[in-house]
Amino acid sequence: MSVRVRLTRVGSKKNPIWRVVVSDQRSPRDGRFIETIGHYNPQTEPSTIVIDEERFQHWVSRGAQPTNTVKQLVKAHSKGLAGGSSTGSAGVSQAPAAVAEPEAEEAPDDIVEARAEAPDDDADADAE
Repeated sequence: MSVRVRLTRVGSKKNPIWRVVVSDQRSPRDGRFIETIGHYNPQTEPSTIVIDEERFQHWVSRGAQPTNTVKQLVKAHSKGLAGGSSTGSAGVSQAPAAVAEPEAEEAPDDIVEARAEAPDDDADADAE
């Protein structure tokens, strides 16, 4: 019996919430499982990740293979994110920090004056 630590989908239509479960590899995605060790909600901002790391280590030490997504979730959860939260979808990326938009720099006064003094060639072409 090959045991996996993987996600199983719960929640309603277009509202996915995932449970982190230990199950037999041959069981269907939302089918029979051995134990629930956590959950993941990508709908919240930031996404909520709750995993019982003690039980996760227990199963991994006994040969359970975590899926790539579960590995990423455990890694994000173990980074010590406040409240066990992270953001992202299955890829689980960190929440982008508030990106400060660079403010438009004003042109130096001497350049502004030079532009003002330059003759407008387009105006002369229109007059002809």
